[in-house]
Amino acid sequence: MTKNAFKCLYIYGVFSAVTLVTVAALTILGDTASTFMWVRAVILLAVAPLLHRLLTRAEAGSRTSLDRVRTITTIMPIAIIGVDLIPGLCPPWYAVMQGLSAIPLVAVAFLTRAALAERP
Repeated sequence: MTKNAFKCLYIYGVFSAVTLVTVAALTILGDTASTFMWVRAVILLAVAPLLHRLLTRAEAGSRTSLDRVRTITTIMPIAIIGVDLIPGLCPPWYAVMQGLSAIPLVAVAFLTRAALAERP
């Protein structure tokens, strides 16, 4: 479980970093990026190390950390996609990039749910 979950978290982190770099690059090139886009890209990237730390603790046997990872990775994709569906809040390319970053989180949610079912 954890090896695949860590891989998914790395993929999530890469997608989040690419989104932040894209926002920065477009801003440097003269395109406009809203404060919402900047803040959201930074926050979603900052969550990756937190999830990694929680998953490391879960791998060491912490049921509480495993439950937290499961909860966060279950709620975050719903929140990410839900916010992306609000018309006019962010451009379509940004919504797609953020939506792609949610896919690995769904995989982590499934992996951690299975791990919780296996633990006594």
